[in-house]
Order: sequence, then structure tokens, then C-alpha cells
Amino acid sequence: MSSATPPAETGGADRPLVHIFADESCLGNQFGDRRNPGGAAGLIERFDRRRGWYRRDFAHFDPDTTNNRMALMSGIVGLKALREPCRVVFTSDSQYLVKGMKDWIHSWARRGWKRKGGPIENLELWQELVGAAGRHRVEWRWTRGHAENVKNEYADWLASSTASEGVGTAGLVPSRFEGWLAEHQEHGRYVDFLDLPDETFAPDRAPPRV
Repeated sequence: MSSATPPAETGGADRPLVHIFADESCLGNQFGDRRNPGGAAGLIERFDRRRGWYRRDFAHFDPDTTNNRMALMSGIVGLKALREPCRVVFTSDSQYLVKGMKDWIHSWARRGWKRKGGPIENLELWQELVGAAGRHRVEWRWTRGHAENVKNEYADWLASSTASEGVGTAGLVPSRFEGWLAEHQEHGRYVDFLDLPDETFAPDRAPPRV
């Protein structure tokens, strides 16, 4: 992904189209008396008609966290990993993340970053995510978890592995998606999966200024 910035007058239409499939994991949420390690991870991919797929993974580990915080971190880390302004389709099974970025942040910003019911949970992370999203044009897509969305299942595996192993990545690393997929297909899963590019893009409202 180059560092060139597209001309402002195009409205970003010639920015590269990137897909991010992200997920979060937090272990031990049922226990209130111990630390809950978590992971936020995902797959970043771009399709080039001449060169094919470009894929990278990211993973963030936190030794004591919550699912909601890791959902927000998946957006922060994924979007900050992009080295230039992009058109981004961000897919997650976290309604907390997707509804928040599509709707809640706009009403919170109008109220001075407050909500009617009291303080905003994880405010510092919401504002960091809004800042990261502001560099890009983003379409936030929700997908049901564990519903055979292959790339979401891969992101779930990455996040769970990160939480259990206690190790993240230093920036982007070569993706393990193709090897992971091949291993599952050997055992009869995802055998009908077609790895075709999705070029549809319908960006959501630009995030407010922080």
C-alpha cells in the first residue's frame, strides 16, 4: 500500500479499496476476581487485478480488558495500520462497534461527548477510533458471528489465539489466512468458499471531529 494521497477534489473515489475483517476476544469474563486477557485482531486485504490478493494480519493483546474494549481496539489498530487514506469496508460481528460508529458517535458529539444516560463507557477509546476513522472513508458492516462468514471466522481465530497466547504483532505481518483456509478445507469445512473480491462500497457518514 503506497503512501500517495489521492487528490482532494475526487472525494476519495480513487483511494484504494481495502477490506478489514476484525474480531475481539476476552477470556474469563465470568470471573470478577481475576484479570481477563483479551485480543483484538483482524485481516486486512486488498485485491489488485494484475497481482491478485495482498493480505496482512494484525493482532493486539491486552492482559486485562473487556470484550467491548477489544472491539474498539480492533478498529483502532486496523485503521491505524493503513499507511494512506483509503476506502475501507470494515466488517465485525460486534454490534457495539458497528452501531456506535454508524450512529451513536454522532449524537454523542452533538452533546459534547456525553449521552443522556450518563458517562460514555470507554470514551477515550471511542475518541481514538473516531480520529483513526477520520483519515478514511469507511463503511461499517455487521455480520453475525459464527455464521460461516469465512473471513470473520478467521478474524475470530486470530483474536482468540492472541488472547490465549498472550502475544500480539508488531504492526502488520504476512497473513496466515490461506494456510488456515486450506487446513479447514482438508477437514471438509468451507469447501464451497469462493475467494472473490467484493468491490461494493457504500460509506457511512464521516465521523465527527474529536
